[in-house]
Amino acid sequence: MRIAIVGAGIGGLSAAVGLQRAGADVTVFEKAAEVRAGGSGLSIFANGLRALESLGLGPRFAAITDKQAESFDAGQRRPDGRWIAQVPSDSVGELRIVDRADLHRVLHDALEEATVRTSAEVTSATVDGMVSTRDRREHFDLVIGADGLHSRIREAVEPGIGARYAGYSCWRGITDRPVDLDGAAGETVGRGLRFGIAPLKDGRVYWFAVANMPKDASFANEKSAVRDLFSGWHTPIVELIETTPAGRIARTAISDLAAPLPSYHRGRIVLLGDAAHAMTPNLGQGGGQALEDAATLTTLLVPLIEKSTHSDGSGGSASAAKSTGSAGATSAAGPTVTPARIDRPLRRYDQLRKKRSQSIAAKSRLLGAVFQLRSPLLSAIRDAAFTAVPSRLAAAQAESVQRWAPPAS
Repeated sequence: MRIAIVGAGIGGLSAAVGLQRAGADVTVFEKAAEVRAGGSGLSIFANGLRALESLGLGPRFAAITDKQAESFDAGQRRPDGRWIAQVPSDSVGELRIVDRADLHRVLHDALEEATVRTSAEVTSATVDGMVSTRDRREHFDLVIGADGLHSRIREAVEPGIGARYAGYSCWRGITDRPVDLDGAAGETVGRGLRFGIAPLKDGRVYWFAVANMPKDASFANEKSAVRDLFSGWHTPIVELIETTPAGRIARTAISDLAAPLPSYHRGRIVLLGDAAHAMTPNLGQGGGQALEDAATLTTLLVPLIEKSTHSDGSGGSASAAKSTGSAGATSAAGPTVTPARIDRPLRRYDQLRKKRSQSIAAKSRLLGAVFQLRSPLLSAIRDAAFTAVPSRLAAAQAESVQRWAPPAS
């Protein structure tokens, strides 16, 4: 069974690992010249860990993270450092913070050589499995769109659904040396401003800073801009900014999908990660949901991959024969898995993933709107509400988002 994955992000690479280990002939198309991640961290909660384990990546991931998050006080603080609300340590006991670059490396290293084609921008994909780049056309049994918020593949599934700016942007960075956090992490919330702190395994710190602003806002110096905004906030916020090289501080306009997709698949195309359900990062679930997608899709496709392998004796590679097309392009022979056979697991994937991921995306957007309130009165009401909520109730809400297991195959 031949599978094309468009996009070498976390979701795309994770799916590639799982499907390749199941016996599929996988090709990952990446438009960039190399597979790499930006200099930021990523929160992986219990659900993401279960997905990594399902994909056979648990030990590799464990080697680049640790459990130190559970030893830190966490929750929300005021800019002066006083706690608004704290969460029980056991509610974040399975939280792991990872450098995205490390996770990308682990995923890429788990793939067979030459699985990822770099500098290979996909210009179009069709529901019958045809993938086109600038110099080649190939047929696949399945095309997985993992090409992010501005997905080109999504247009073949649900055209016209683009991005929606949330009203705030986010700076992200990782310090170049360990910083003493005095045993406290989590988020600090102000009026239209927010700062997050998360320790990495080696003592460095991943941080993010969120501020309300127009989508097209620009700053002559990003590091100076974020430092000025948070200069009066509690320690060690300014130190975290100062110990991060200016070239490793990046600002992103936070957006999600303008509307939920009616379906995550059509024909031989299926979407995962941000291409399917791009969400704001307020629940820390963007990466976790992409991993859930990859694990779910892999589990559901395993029986079909095995059947395809046994039927042609080659893992589906019989469909890899090429014929010369116009202008020197190449076109693979048609797919070997019938539309009816591929449709069943994709419909099941849609049923399992659409409701959950879209619900989490909606909760994340609402939480962001609450966190980014600018009104002094509304901000005070928000802080009082967080303080009044029993910590165990808040922990139960967080647990409900993290409660997930891969489906039975």
